[in-house]
Amino acid sequence: MTKQEILDRLSILPQGGITVKIIKGKNGKTYEYHFFQWRENGKQKSRALKDDEIAIVQSQLEERRRLECLLAFPDAEEKTSADFNVQIRLGASLRSYVAPVKELKKRNGFKDITEFVYGNEYNKVFILYGLRRTGKTTLIKQVIAEMSDADFDKAAFIQITPKDDLATLNKDLKKLEDGGYKYVFIDEVTFMSDFIEGAALLSDIYAAVGMKIVLSGTDSLGFWITKSNELYDRCRLLHTTFIPYREFANVLDVHGIDNYIQYGGTMSLSGKLYNESVFADKRSTDEYVDSAIAQNIQHSLKAYQYGGHFRHLYSLYEKGELTSAINRVVEDINHRFAIEVLERDFKSNDLRLSANNLRKDRFAPTTILDDIDVAAFTKRLKEMLDIKDKDERMVKIDEGHVAEIKEYLAALDLIEEIDVNDIKTANGRNKRIVFSQPGLRYSQAKSFIESLSSDEVFNDLSAEERKRVITRILNEIKGRMTEDVILLETQKAKPHKNVFKLQFADGEFDMLVNDPDTLETQIYEIKFSVERVPEQARHLLDEKKCAETEFRYGKITQKVVLYRGETCKVGDIDYINVEEYLTSL
Repeated sequence: MTKQEILDRLSILPQGGITVKIIKGKNGKTYEYHFFQWRENGKQKSRALKDDEIAIVQSQLEERRRLECLLAFPDAEEKTSADFNVQIRLGASLRSYVAPVKELKKRNGFKDITEFVYGNEYNKVFILYGLRRTGKTTLIKQVIAEMSDADFDKAAFIQITPKDDLATLNKDLKKLEDGGYKYVFIDEVTFMSDFIEGAALLSDIYAAVGMKIVLSGTDSLGFWITKSNELYDRCRLLHTTFIPYREFANVLDVHGIDNYIQYGGTMSLSGKLYNESVFADKRSTDEYVDSAIAQNIQHSLKAYQYGGHFRHLYSLYEKGELTSAINRVVEDINHRFAIEVLERDFKSNDLRLSANNLRKDRFAPTTILDDIDVAAFTKRLKEMLDIKDKDERMVKIDEGHVAEIKEYLAALDLIEEIDVNDIKTANGRNKRIVFSQPGLRYSQAKSFIESLSSDEVFNDLSAEERKRVITRILNEIKGRMTEDVILLETQKAKPHKNVFKLQFADGEFDMLVNDPDTLETQIYEIKFSVERVPEQARHLLDEKKCAETEFRYGKITQKVVLYRGETCKVGDIDYINVEEYLTSL
């Protein structure tokens, strides 16, 4: 296009941007609305977009950015898709593509990628490995956006589609190599059905001659299998699935443990509102579990060894039951990941726990949850969670199925085990399975509340009483999730120390951190409360428990209550704000 043709086209294209708002309706459901915003005569204006307008306006805005970039960089090389077999962005097209993310805050992995791209490590490829919506493509765009002009002229971004294969990609990589391109970023590479079997092509042929190749893709399990087979010691992996509180707050500017519990797990330009739309309700959560987790596993296994790696899960896959089995495991993964959860008829552990806690409420005890129709309640809850009882399943789920699903969930960096030790033996009596995406777990907890609100007996309570009961139940759930968050982040931040829960005959320390070299130990109680009360530290001040702990693990150097209030010291107890603690890790 000539300069005048570009200017003529720009004169009729819209200027501005699209924003998304999440609005909660009176029925409790959330609705997503798109608005086109622009400035006119110095004033901000906005109008709602109809569903059929969204894609059109987005396309027009993208075209405007591309043409403006062509004006700014008239000498930039602009190759079209006709020059290649796969979709490749170069020059002005690439500048336009990465420009919107240049000023965004960066995830910690940005430094790792740039060190690889500009480092002296060859014969290897770099793999961004993580579930959907954890910032992989944004990280790649940010690396490209910050390149010098000289390096940018040698950079290419390849977008793989399901119709592509390694033979086709190989032809285009050869063209890029002949053209002097050094930095190649390949997105959605696992869409190629033969990627797992032939990935060594990228390291052994192209990385070996000095090309820096960065890969990312939706099916992160495929990368895990590839690392174990084709690429082995010829790749560097960066996991993006786990998003710690510190990074969540810093990058998205969304603060507070309460927000992290409700929305934590994904990253986006829209921050809190976007994450709320991902985990807003059962339907949206199921869509994420299906696409980011279940289909991830199924696609990767189908692509490896011609589907021969399904192992024990093939019978579930063949009958269309694998997604249901994964959903069942994911729903209960935080606290009771065990064979009986899948094998028995579904029961709500949250219901029994909440009933017990409400009976013991110090200020306003109630037995309301003892009086509801438990059978009807469980039936509604089961329907909302889409969990099948034994007689509804076509394939029996046994211990082998559970073990393999657990293995793949761990490979996806979705779960991690925390030891639960017994003071008498100092050995792990069992494992606590912690889920790395709190927003997903919280969404399922909300389904429990929705089922409770449908109970006739519960609705005989006044509005004030219903609100108090629901608030108490949600706080119990958030309290247990806060423990999981702290245990997981502490274990990841202190890999050379032993991090576990310690149980006694009558109580437990919520967390114990032990240095096996110095035999120094810190003991913790974790509370969701914003207030300080003496009862919070009763186990930490128990002389018998402390003496037994020091005998087993060494000197106790600190006693801590982690809570949502202000950081201070009361006697021997350090009260530390939970958000300050997580930010310090």
